Amino acid sequence: MWGAAALLVAGAALPTAAAPTGAGNADHHPGKARNVILLIGDGMGDQEVTLARDYTVGAGGRLALDRFPATGKYTTYSVDSKGRPDYVTDSAASASGWSTGRKTVNGRVSKTPDTDVAVPTVLELARREGLATGSVTTDELTGATPAAMASHVTERGCQGPADMAGCPRDTIGRGGPGSIAEQSVRLRPDVLLGGGRQRFDQRITEGPYRGLTVTQQAEKEGYRVVTDARGLRAAGPDRPLLGLFSPDSLPVEWSGKRAAAGGTPPQRCVTNPARPAGTPTLAELTTKAIGLLEARAKNRGGPDKGFFLQVEGASIDKQAHEADPCGQIGETAAFDRAVKVAQDYAARHPDTLVVATADHAHSTQILPVDVNPPGLSATLVTDEGSRVKVGYSTTDTPEDGQEHTGTQVGISARGPNSDRVQGVTDQTELFTTITTALGLR
Repeated sequence: MWGAAALLVAGAALPTAAAPTGAGNADHHPGKARNVILLIGDGMGDQEVTLARDYTVGAGGRLALDRFPATGKYTTYSVDSKGRPDYVTDSAASASGWSTGRKTVNGRVSKTPDTDVAVPTVLELARREGLATGSVTTDELTGATPAAMASHVTERGCQGPADMAGCPRDTIGRGGPGSIAEQSVRLRPDVLLGGGRQRFDQRITEGPYRGLTVTQQAEKEGYRVVTDARGLRAAGPDRPLLGLFSPDSLPVEWSGKRAAAGGTPPQRCVTNPARPAGTPTLAELTTKAIGLLEARAKNRGGPDKGFFLQVEGASIDKQAHEADPCGQIGETAAFDRAVKVAQDYAARHPDTLVVATADHAHSTQILPVDVNPPGLSATLVTDEGSRVKVGYSTTDTPEDGQEHTGTQVGISARGPNSDRVQGVTDQTELFTTITTALGLR
């Protein structure tokens, strides 16, 4: 109805508009969940969600993210070493909050803010109780959000054996647990899928695996290692799976002109030509992870205790840092498709709790088209044929990078204990929601 302006260009794909995924007792059941799927949109505040909605399905349309029966907000602040609020969190402190139920200092991964002591995570508790466990991300598997579930380090940059300068007490030679990559495979979740091959290719210099790469350590721990979509499709549930699909984070799905001082000409987003053919989408990774975890939960040699899975859409944040609205929207749309995968699974398995939220908000602003804002801005032509202006003003130049913001963010859920996300809660309460739903101690 809007003519040629409403058509997609260069193959840029719309997220499928989600049908309602059911309501009633299954969505607000107070009992125990068999499975939990936690989906994290990194840097995905209300402005970021609204921009993706406006561009892809229209101002009056609805994303899968909009179709949860239970919704609320939660606060995201971190703390300093004395426990005082730090109102703008980073991804490490925020992920540690829901992973452990404890706030910590920015940059720290699942350790206390004052004594720097490891705190058990949801994934560790679930593994100890016999659940199948997994982590999926478009970031490096050693990035802050997946790291907070599977490791404990003083500084988030200690991702591989060669990256330990900021964590001397965590080195194996000092009696510590080693880098994030080493800890992640030693914990042995059933499924680890994402990027970060460069960290796993680093050679271990201390401990029983000295001289091996972390990938080789993973193979010693029983992992099947795959690096492409073909290997992913072929992988079965007989062994734990480590998928490393990029040297660093996975290439984004969409591209376009970045925001600039004085704005940009109106533009349409296009499929990212630098994304290698066959790179798995977040929805594909999520689908595979759910299938493997379900099978491994049934074949553990004892009672089927279900599974816990964390899924992260990481580059919503990364592209907002770069003031790249097309990259940001494309990653939000990709995350929304992964949310739809989880919702569809829960519709067939009502004993599954699905939670979708963000770790923090970002600097995106949706502005009147005729304003000339300070900082950087870009104008997009939406799928409705209208224009939307996007501003980023926490820094004035692209090379400085945009900043997180300290606002509360949305949290939505369906399934057992989903009512716990309603109202205004804190990030740390998500830990209690998940552990209560799964009966973890």
